[in-house]
Amino acid sequence: MDTERTWDDGSVPYLVAAIVAAVAAVVGWLARPLVPDPEERRELTDAVSAVDRELAANLELTTMFDQTKQAVTLENGEFARYSATLARHAAPAAAAVAKLYDRMSLAESAMERRGPANSLRPEDRSLIEGWEGDAREAQRSLRESLEARPSAGWPALSARLHGRFARR
Repeated sequence: MDTERTWDDGSVPYLVAAIVAAVAAVVGWLARPLVPDPEERRELTDAVSAVDRELAANLELTTMFDQTKQAVTLENGEFARYSATLARHAAPAAAAVAKLYDRMSLAESAMERRGPANSLRPEDRSLIEGWEGDAREAQRSLRESLEARPSAGWPALSARLHGRFARR
């Protein structure tokens, strides 16, 4: 006697299990660690190195100001050159560095305002010292962006899917 299969004959749970296993395999494959492109890694390394050197030079200039009380002009050429690269590959660090560079003219103006005997007003000293501290923190965050591990799990899956649909 030829009988039709029904949902209660035991075959449906195997089908559901097979579908769940297939979906889990696809998600697992998409969530594997996302290795950065070597060319992008080189671009980021060049950008971080250049801006790090520029920040180090600016910190040295502010140290010279502390010693001589002669105003200095801080450098910003490397950041202007590499800001797009940093924003693309190291967004959190790039945002902190951009805020720092936005405040650069305030620090330079504070260095130029001097009172009797080359004295500085407390608020100007605080502004300059705050800029120096933030510059050191920005350097650390830039360097840490080079140590970032490849994303895995949900961030890797999301990046792969976003990249796939962005290309269309």
